[in-house]
Amino acid sequence: MKTTIYQALADKKKKGKKSFAVLIDPDKVNEPALDELIDLSIQSGVDYFLAGGSLVISAYLDDCVQYIKKNCDLPVLLFPGSASQVSRYADALLYLSLISGRNPELLIGQHVVSAPFVRKSGLEIISTGYIVVDGGAPTTVSYISNATPVPADKNEIAMCTAMAGEMLGMKLIYMDAGSGAKRPINETMIEKVAASIEIPLVVGGGIIHPEKAYLNCKAGADVIVVGNAIEKDASLIREMAAAVHSVAVKID
Repeated sequence: MKTTIYQALADKKKKGKKSFAVLIDPDKVNEPALDELIDLSIQSGVDYFLAGGSLVISAYLDDCVQYIKKNCDLPVLLFPGSASQVSRYADALLYLSLISGRNPELLIGQHVVSAPFVRKSGLEIISTGYIVVDGGAPTTVSYISNATPVPADKNEIAMCTAMAGEMLGMKLIYMDAGSGAKRPINETMIEKVAASIEIPLVVGGGIIHPEKAYLNCKAGADVIVVGNAIEKDASLIREMAAAVHSVAVKID
């Protein structure tokens, strides 16, 4: 029986193996840009592609996912900002529930709207507790969600939110400072959240230096996601992947 993407993630977590994911916004790429990202990702040992964004306004999502799948074997996970951002050509869907906010549309409303199509899509569905953390600047996700981010210094709020998400049955916790954040999530918050849950922890937003990716992994992040920095300099893929994969694996 084929190992699911989630099973692979859970197995990596048990072994202490860290993963690096490149986030691709379909609105900001074309085929030449995708060629560069795909080549660099294959060479660097990138683990996953994430596709999506807070506000996808083009109709390029399906074509983007299909192009990636045609040109490499890396898994493509959808990272949707709305119910319309679902492509049956991907491998899996992060079914995001904004558990840090109090907007019912993003807790369950959009899921109700999208459920019939998602069920028919054949995608592997990974229920994900999405926690937005204040990154020091207004972001698209905070504006679109109409939800206040978790304050950057309120570690206990993030920790309890993640615990609640896990106990509600979420398979992943995704902490995000948002695209273009002035400051990424601090290691203390990551450490406290990681210590309070047993499911994989994904961290993204505002990570522009390989050292920060490394420190986040050391603090307990299982998957590091970088998008905005790579849009500006695709060559960062090599350094980011190397930093994430350099974190020592647990020895039983």
